[in-house]
Amino acid sequence: MFRNQYDTDVTTWSPQGRLFQVEYAMEAVKQGSACVGLRSRTHAVLAAANKPASELSSYQRKVFRVAEHAGVALAGLTADGRVLSRFLRNECINHSFVYEAPLPVSRLALRLADKAQVCTQRSWKRPYGVGLLVAGLDESGAHLYYNCPSGNYFEYQAFAIGSRSQAAKTFLERRFEGYNDYTPEQLIKDALSAIKETLQGEKLTSSNCTVAIVGRKDDGTLEPFEMIDAKRIQEIIDSMEAVEEAPAEPSSMQEERGSDAAPMDI
Repeated sequence: MFRNQYDTDVTTWSPQGRLFQVEYAMEAVKQGSACVGLRSRTHAVLAAANKPASELSSYQRKVFRVAEHAGVALAGLTADGRVLSRFLRNECINHSFVYEAPLPVSRLALRLADKAQVCTQRSWKRPYGVGLLVAGLDESGAHLYYNCPSGNYFEYQAFAIGSRSQAAKTFLERRFEGYNDYTPEQLIKDALSAIKETLQGEKLTSSNCTVAIVGRKDDGTLEPFEMIDAKRIQEIIDSMEAVEEAPAEPSSMQEERGSDAAPMDI
């Protein structure tokens, strides 16, 4: 993208009907570290890649809890994401105080979209340079929404945002049809596999990813939104790697048998 006479103000339209500052904010989302979300009927999982700014620094948090029944993962400007997650937290608290019930996830995503849209209509504001995956559980089941800096929001079965997210999307598109019947453990494994697709050969470990889950238990009670501890994540990663390596053993055994066979048996 290049600077032009139509991108000095967020309220200035180009002759092609574009708002360039909004597009620049959407570009900031593409430059952020990758985040993945997926859901079944009863559970929703968020995962994010932890990318430090340099070898000397720690990574910034990308997954935030906004209520017992909901949380967000963000890609883009983390500072903007913290402001919006605080806004969502306040909305959940106010709704719970007034109505004595949790805020439905669809309404939570709508209020976030309305807040983002205002910034595309005021010349003294700028769009939020962050995209958020909102995951939560309400009376109608588990939900996953993507909120865009433009003010648009969409519900998904599974989605990925951030840098190199296309590889994760391709992985999710091959498997999303069965997600409704997945167990929480299966959702976590697919979320980790999708994050692994974005790392470009870098080894996936519990130190370079964050995973959170929310859902409904077998007895119908709420399983609150919580971060999965690093030890459990590493155990899941180890089990995934063991499964990937297992199919290679039979083929190697067959090759050994073939080399020992007599010429008439080949």
